[in-house]
Amino acid sequence: MKATKKVKLMPDNCCSGLFRTQGDVKRNLLFLLALNCSFMAFPQQDSAEDMKDPRGKMIPWEKGARETGKYRNLFLEAGYSQEAIDARLAKAYHDLFESPNKVYFEVGDSMGYVSDLKNHDVRTEGVSYGMMVAVQLNKKEVFDRIWRWSKHYLQHNGGPRDGYFAWSANPETGKHNSKGTASDGELYFVTTLLFASNRWGDDTGIDYYAEARRILDAMWSKDGSQGINNILNVEHKQISFVPESERYNLTDPSYHLPAFFEVWAEFAGDGHEQFYRDCADTARVFLQRVCHPVTALNPDICLYSGKQPENFPFRAAFRYDSWRVPMNIAMDYSWYAKDREWQKDYSRRIQNFLFSRGIDTFEDQFNIDGTLPNWILPAGGVQKLRHSLGLVATSAVASIMGTQEKSWLFVDALWNAKLEPYSDGYFDPYYDGLLYLFSLIHLSGNYRIILPEP
Repeated sequence: MKATKKVKLMPDNCCSGLFRTQGDVKRNLLFLLALNCSFMAFPQQDSAEDMKDPRGKMIPWEKGARETGKYRNLFLEAGYSQEAIDARLAKAYHDLFESPNKVYFEVGDSMGYVSDLKNHDVRTEGVSYGMMVAVQLNKKEVFDRIWRWSKHYLQHNGGPRDGYFAWSANPETGKHNSKGTASDGELYFVTTLLFASNRWGDDTGIDYYAEARRILDAMWSKDGSQGINNILNVEHKQISFVPESERYNLTDPSYHLPAFFEVWAEFAGDGHEQFYRDCADTARVFLQRVCHPVTALNPDICLYSGKQPENFPFRAAFRYDSWRVPMNIAMDYSWYAKDREWQKDYSRRIQNFLFSRGIDTFEDQFNIDGTLPNWILPAGGVQKLRHSLGLVATSAVASIMGTQEKSWLFVDALWNAKLEPYSDGYFDPYYDGLLYLFSLIHLSGNYRIILPEP
């Protein structure tokens, strides 16, 4: 079995970030079943006791940026200079988009893509993340190049999947590795296109709003009659794992971004404003339900109820997709602050749990109750737990909601982290790198709701 950052053991059209290795599906599922057990992860430090820090208890803001127009620069509050913050962010962007270890590649005069180097493909996850980085940092040419490549090579034209995107393609030829759709890609595509429309207008070569509406209108035209559904399950008002009918009962907690649905409600202008607001509210309730009451960890796959599906061939756990959830919840707090008390408590719980494993040593995969899984999801040819940069980064973003002195230590940990090979040589500038860059943008106060020019 080829080891990858995210292994795929699902059917070809079941195309999300949970499992992504091609091969003998039946063999791999049986292997997972045989290893579906765990052993205890004993805390290394008292998770509930706060630490003394000269900066005192972190005090989260009580109003969201959509109301105040202000975004926290937690690095500055932590004592780092603005000059150093700007340099750190610029270096991270350079490393991922311009350096020899970059994940962004230009094609001809007008196109470009972001590649998952270890899996040798282009994913809607990666290109849509690249577009979000570009629109947040005002890199119009990069945004336009990635969108043109994505539209040309990934977006379906005609047929049941019209308007949706193939989740994986060959970067050299554009040939689809899978025609199926991962719902988070469409979620990011629409949001970034709406932001681009607000930032740059629609008369500079690409009509960003029209492109966003093409995806949304296509989404609303799908009723499952041809095996393809709305990305958003209209009954549950939740984002689906995939829109294909055979897996339409599943969702991925890391796809639940209430802040993005608030953006759609305000800027999509497609007549579904209240539905999107309902989706935002439902996502907040869902996250409360799916995150463990003590550890705050969440599974990487579940039913819309938050429960595990019966007769599912493997046990869900806190793995790679799950790393994104602390960042997503913090973004919702930063932008809208509509679920403040629970989100502050979530930050306390997840940081306490990770701190109990050691601020510089906490692992990157857990069962939801905090025990370590007996079977480790492989990454980049290596099947081992590690102290991964991606989780270091997103757990630091949770400090936006932090109420403890130890929350500063998570900010410091991200500041001191480096995008470089681990001691065993493993290096992932794609997933680790993009989450690292996202987190720097968040904690420097630059990950924003992009409003139309006045």
